[in-house]
Amino acid sequence: MRTRKDYLLGTTMAAGAAALSMTMLVPGAALAQSATNTGQEATQVDEIVVVGSRIRRDNYNAPSPTQVVTREEATLQGFASTTEALQSTAVTGGTAQINNSYGGYVTNGGPGANTIGLRGMGPSRTLVLLNGRRVSPAGSRGSVGSADLNVLPTAMIDRVEVLRDGASSVYGSDAVAGVVNIQTRKNFEGLTLEAQSNLPLEANGNGGSTRLSLTTGARGDRWRAAGSAEFYERDELTLRDREFTRCQTDGRRPTAAGVSRDFIDPLTGQSKCYPITSTGSNGTTINTIGVGVDGGLNAKGDRVFNGVAGTPAAGAPNVLFNRFRPNSGVTGAMAGFEGVGGTGVNVNVRDTFDDRMLNRSLISPVEIATLYAEGGYQLNALGNAEVYGEFLVNQRKSSQTSFRQLALDYAKDSPLIPSSLAFSTFSGDQGLNKGADIGVRAFIGFGNDTATQEQVFNRNVVGIKGDFFVPEWRYDLSAGYSRSRSEYVNNQFLTNRLIESLDVVSNGAGGFQCRELASNPGCVAAPALSSQVIGGVLPKSWVDYVFRPVKGITEYKEAIVSAGIDGPLFDLPAGKVMGFFGAEWRKSEIDDTPGLDSQNGNTYNFSTSAITRGSDSVWEVFGEVEAPLLRDAPFARELSLNASFRYTDYDSYGDDTTYKVGLVYQPIDMLTFRATYGTSYRAPALFEQFVGATSGFLAAGNDPCSEFDADGASPNLIANCAVEGLDHTFQQKSSVAVITKGGAEAGLSAETSTNLTVGLVLRPTLPEGWGDFAFAVDYYEIEVKNGVAQYGAGNILERCYDSNAADFAADVGFCSLVSRDAGDKRLTVQNGYVNLATDIVKGLDYTARYRKDVGPGSVLANLAVTQYTQVASKLFSEDPLVEYKSRLNNPEFTATADLSYAWDKWRVRYGVEWIQGTSDYAYRRQNPATSQYDLETDDYYLHNTSVQYTGEGWTVTAGVRNLLNDNPPTISSGYNNRVGNAPLYSGYDYLGRTAFVNLTKSF
Repeated sequence: MRTRKDYLLGTTMAAGAAALSMTMLVPGAALAQSATNTGQEATQVDEIVVVGSRIRRDNYNAPSPTQVVTREEATLQGFASTTEALQSTAVTGGTAQINNSYGGYVTNGGPGANTIGLRGMGPSRTLVLLNGRRVSPAGSRGSVGSADLNVLPTAMIDRVEVLRDGASSVYGSDAVAGVVNIQTRKNFEGLTLEAQSNLPLEANGNGGSTRLSLTTGARGDRWRAAGSAEFYERDELTLRDREFTRCQTDGRRPTAAGVSRDFIDPLTGQSKCYPITSTGSNGTTINTIGVGVDGGLNAKGDRVFNGVAGTPAAGAPNVLFNRFRPNSGVTGAMAGFEGVGGTGVNVNVRDTFDDRMLNRSLISPVEIATLYAEGGYQLNALGNAEVYGEFLVNQRKSSQTSFRQLALDYAKDSPLIPSSLAFSTFSGDQGLNKGADIGVRAFIGFGNDTATQEQVFNRNVVGIKGDFFVPEWRYDLSAGYSRSRSEYVNNQFLTNRLIESLDVVSNGAGGFQCRELASNPGCVAAPALSSQVIGGVLPKSWVDYVFRPVKGITEYKEAIVSAGIDGPLFDLPAGKVMGFFGAEWRKSEIDDTPGLDSQNGNTYNFSTSAITRGSDSVWEVFGEVEAPLLRDAPFARELSLNASFRYTDYDSYGDDTTYKVGLVYQPIDMLTFRATYGTSYRAPALFEQFVGATSGFLAAGNDPCSEFDADGASPNLIANCAVEGLDHTFQQKSSVAVITKGGAEAGLSAETSTNLTVGLVLRPTLPEGWGDFAFAVDYYEIEVKNGVAQYGAGNILERCYDSNAADFAADVGFCSLVSRDAGDKRLTVQNGYVNLATDIVKGLDYTARYRKDVGPGSVLANLAVTQYTQVASKLFSEDPLVEYKSRLNNPEFTATADLSYAWDKWRVRYGVEWIQGTSDYAYRRQNPATSQYDLETDDYYLHNTSVQYTGEGWTVTAGVRNLLNDNPPTISSGYNNRVGNAPLYSGYDYLGRTAFVNLTKSF
């Protein structure tokens, strides 16, 4: 028998049935533990607390739809960690999650962090609990505000409960879209050793993972203790390891005559690998120099810099060039160089691919070590109280490999420029030449670089619980403290050292030395410009001088004190009215201190970051009441009302009240209706308020007016570019500046939302021998007002330049966040945190389960389908809603299905995950019959199979994920982020066919 206050989610199961995954929870069903394969009878539990409610019950009748993932099913599906199980399609409903494929992108929590967001509402609106208590945020850099799933103690976890319903009035303001509650193995006794290995079979043996763990527990008459130690390691998967990432191409659709629209590499005759495009893991200009000739002033008084005559490279027209690459066979005015850039020259004539680019991380490597312990001691006093505690410490080491370009400016008349290029001159100093004009700019393929993060997370909880002085009432008082400390290191070119190294004089021995060597004796002169330097062969001493590690430190602290009492209030004819009342105080602090060079803007061609520092605290009082209104009446087997409220008072944003009302109605045994309606009030997270001003850059190609496709562009884009005097021949030379900062100073306000869920559960009584069947469908509707979000510079630019002429001219909506310099035409985007007027998500969840005894065992089938009927948002109140449903990475339908058969000591399972095809043609206003872009994906299926054998004290599970080795679908470049030729989307498997084996031995 489990203890009174156990957190159990379950369903009625006959002996011999296997443990369930993705199980719908059925109101009114008797509660039992899942029976094992050996036919052991279920053990009844008389009082429980279910996620979504704080009230103990003697039967399950919660009005909110809930899902459970057991550790057994996670193992059978081949998941090596809790993170993988939580981010699976079955839990997330197909919405994109931040995982280890996003290491090269700026994400909340920093590289290496893994988060979960339900209903597509993001991780800041999804609450993660461990044993019913908050898991504090962790991560690196300034935007830390959500739980990092890497900190969870996988070895000690029994199951994961997922509440797919808003619960702000029950758990707090950030439970807007739902709650994920991780339950540890209660009353664990003995010793268990577990080992799991996942080995991708199609990725050169890379990308695999290993998990080793030890779990132990013991108990006495008055005490209990349990804990685990585990180590998890995942190897790096690189772009080289997968076929769909080895050669990223434009991916354009051919013409009606079958002619490719991709840029054809004249050296291979095939589509160019890693061309310069505006999205995804693209190529970059390397092995190239930029030159120019001062043409004097034009009639407007502007200085004109002309191109240079030269020999064109293969694929380039015979024009005046401003970009050249080394070619020893070329003679004439530009001896040793051939032209690859200039007006009317496709940028992809240039070198944009280096084999070292394939060393970049597709999935970043990680090492995670976790220690977890929990225990309790019975005092035999203070109401038969138990003093309890939990301790968790976690260390994560992660890294990401990238490829760097170095745009190195040599000043006009610098002795480092060969005499054959002495004629060249650009416009004024770009930051490296102490005010002198640029003579030659070298675009150098510098090579690979690795960013690292090391995070230590600690969580401590102590408490006391027992019988209250009022009969049948219980109390629970706890305090917790969590601290995350992350060190993150990026190697950067330091601007001040580059400046000093490029300012050189002769050293009297045929070489060069820094002009200021006397005052800076460590200075190393930059290398003289040569073909080798342009190709990335650089002196190690100089690289060690100018390319230095820049380390930042992020700390996040959270203290929580909470108290609650629960018990019966009074009796009604249908039963006892139960209540829970409590209070909680929380204080959170964030302190992100980037390296001084990053703070001071001394990182060349890289973003700068200011200190992020702030704190907030909140007091809350809350309560919940559950009343059985009718029971065993005609056409009312059960009618129960659940109501909760919460008063919230933030230091930063004041106070508000939220509530939730739920109803369960069971007219007959086989049919149950359920419904909830609630509100939420979420103050912005600390990073949303206080993140330090950060300047970043997007590639020049992200300017919507730069060399747009005159035939495929939307009429709005063409007209709006024309307003600024630009057409499809305009080529942006400067990066797009992106300014990000917290919204506290700009008047960022708290967001509010409403959440409606209505559903039914059908459990018909089938004829003898036909088995057991259950079906549930739930409609959900979430509407967030004044939602806090960072819309993204790319989205802002896209929606501004695709807006109607009146909005563009008036600088309203997204265009109010965009400015273009009247002189050099460079763009600046303000991408701070703002209050979105409206976010709406609507949809339906369908769940079915069937079990039947067949032969010596039993068959179990599960089906779960998620449908989004609306996913829409708008930034300003006067804007129309923009629909995202069925767009790329936003499928309307996703589903999971599995079929298993268990007999004696064996169990076999087969599962399928389905993601419906998506399309961006309508959103991009392009005709799919004539567009040159491939903007749609086909349906995607992921097949998994496994077999399990349980012996005396040991279990072995083996199987294959992605059995059919289905690659992600491909799309064209130009609009959406890609990894290789596939969309960047967590719902797709990048590893390919993967074998796994899990061994468990208990003593």
